[in-house]
Amino acid sequence: MYSDIPLWLSIVMIIGGLVALAWSSGVFVDGAAQVAKALGISPFVVGMVVIGFGTSAPELCVSALSGLSGHANLSLGNAYGSCIFNVAVILGVSAFICPLVARPSTTLVAGPGLVAISLFSMFVLRDGRCTRLDAGILLAAFALLLPLYCWFDQRTKGAAADSATSSLGADKKGLPLAVVKVLVGLAVLVGSSHILVWGSVDLAKTLGVSDLMIGLTIVAVGTSLPELASAIASARRGEHEFVLGNIIGSNLFNTLAVVGLACVISPVDEFSPYVLRRDLPLNALLSLSILVFGLNFRSPRDPGRIRRREAAVWLLVFVGYTVLMFLQETGRL
Repeated sequence: MYSDIPLWLSIVMIIGGLVALAWSSGVFVDGAAQVAKALGISPFVVGMVVIGFGTSAPELCVSALSGLSGHANLSLGNAYGSCIFNVAVILGVSAFICPLVARPSTTLVAGPGLVAISLFSMFVLRDGRCTRLDAGILLAAFALLLPLYCWFDQRTKGAAADSATSSLGADKKGLPLAVVKVLVGLAVLVGSSHILVWGSVDLAKTLGVSDLMIGLTIVAVGTSLPELASAIASARRGEHEFVLGNIIGSNLFNTLAVVGLACVISPVDEFSPYVLRRDLPLNALLSLSILVFGLNFRSPRDPGRIRRREAAVWLLVFVGYTVLMFLQETGRL
């Protein structure tokens, strides 16, 4: 998937990729926030569509290339592993930085929606393979759900949308510069993620780590770094809806569009049984936890808060999952 490079170049690419990610994430989030204000669009939708899908481009590229090269487990593991990392680590780290405020439309719709998507994927892939027909079904579900949820989110903004329109005149003056920020930030964000993953994969090979473990760990985590960088930058700025929209949009994109497009390009005749036994069920449970942690049970119509204790639970779950995955993939369990 990636050509071999000298060890020194791998280290340079890793360091350079991290620096570029840190810079581009700030530019990207600033531009996206300005675009949302200028157009009167819900920050959640901008986070879900622009940030969530844009930062999932590495998963799409890596999964498609993995499928073409005959590495089916790497392709699916990258997509589903990224979903697990998104909730357990990215939301966990973001909530540690600043407790996240979650609107009812996020917790009551997006959380259960992701659970349904995970269960739907398990049903489609229940025979242990992903044909072009299966991939087409996943893509059709994606094409249906994205505009449906964006429409619902716009309908539930209520008075916030009306108050936002009063400042559109001033915000629109900076719209061209904001669009440039989004495009430049996204381009550097995606490009630097590829550089970082390339260097990390080559370093792992040099250290003697198996190709399967690379796919389950370094590639899945590495291609999620744009989401992590954007989420941290958003959390530090108090853009909570960007954080949640980023993760929900990314997981929707990974589960349906990334897997669907990768398998349309190269159908999977047989993938690891752990995808159905371990990865997708955990993805469903983590999606459900967004509802459980983010819902205000005392007053469901009011926003809830995802605090540091919930973040700790997510991070501990990811540590346990990583240990279990390592034991199973190395045959020790």
